[in-house]
Amino acid sequence: MNQLIDKHGRTINYLRMAVTDRCNLRCQYCMPATGNDFVERKQLLSYKEMYRITRVLSDLGITKIRLTGGEPFVRTDFINFLQMLSFNDKLEEINITTNGVLLYKYLPELENLGKIKHINLSLDTLKADKFRTITRMDVFDRVMQSFDYLKNSNQLKLKVNFVVQSGINTDEIIDFIELTKDKAISVRFIEEMPFNGVGLKDYKQTWDYETILNHINKHYQEITPLVSKKSSTSVNFSLPSYKGSFGIIPAFTRTICHDCNRIRITSTGNFKNCLFDEGVFSVRDFLRKGVSDNDLKELFIKTVHQKPANGFIAEQSRANKNISESMSNIGG
Repeated sequence: MNQLIDKHGRTINYLRMAVTDRCNLRCQYCMPATGNDFVERKQLLSYKEMYRITRVLSDLGITKIRLTGGEPFVRTDFINFLQMLSFNDKLEEINITTNGVLLYKYLPELENLGKIKHINLSLDTLKADKFRTITRMDVFDRVMQSFDYLKNSNQLKLKVNFVVQSGINTDEIIDFIELTKDKAISVRFIEEMPFNGVGLKDYKQTWDYETILNHINKHYQEITPLVSKKSSTSVNFSLPSYKGSFGIIPAFTRTICHDCNRIRITSTGNFKNCLFDEGVFSVRDFLRKGVSDNDLKELFIKTVHQKPANGFIAEQSRANKNISESMSNIGG
């Protein structure tokens, strides 16, 4: 049976692949101020290797891929790789998560690639000074240039990812919802996670799903729950007469695991059944040892079958209980 089905009966059809571990921002919740210890170039998967992986996985039922980083647009020739992927007729959607710093340069080209459906723009504030505090960089104008283009695009659907950070940007939650009033964009509020590259800090999740929703309910009289697609990572809502929508991603409290249809491959080829596991094996190493496509398919099928039921089980199975990765290394 050439399908990716885990022992819990979930069909896996969605791949998140990081094309690089490098980033041009230094967001406080993602990595240390000095940056990560980025890997040597030769340790990264090549575009040829990534293309082969996607071809094999698409033969096994992967129809949707999201390309992440780090920041994917800092890798040379990323646009050419997107064009290469577009020739894979078994992929229905190719989407991108980006911080938007370099994105504005490439948006017209992306609009011409028919399989690019959604752009997820990471944006945690609408204030330039706060942006500098969160990202430790002064490139707010470039990000807003990308945002302004995307919100008016007829080809690319914009999703804004807002990481809710207690004491930093919670005062802007309502401002972000108001962005959906006149534009058909989606804003998703994400629970902060401990993947900041320095280990599990003294971490108290004070702005979880319930806290965020209660805060929003205080400002609006009528919030309509939306029927989300199975395997949606967010619980979504709309407001009367608003063209867009908003959602909450319970990334830390992990109440969405039961419908999970995703696997991950990091920029160095580490295969992850779950965001919270340590990685199962190195696809890169198998490729460079000359593994055949059929053997690779068998390996993927067997590995996915062992996918844990949820992120808590995945976390408990870690040999190192102290989460010390950066989201930039894992793939956002």
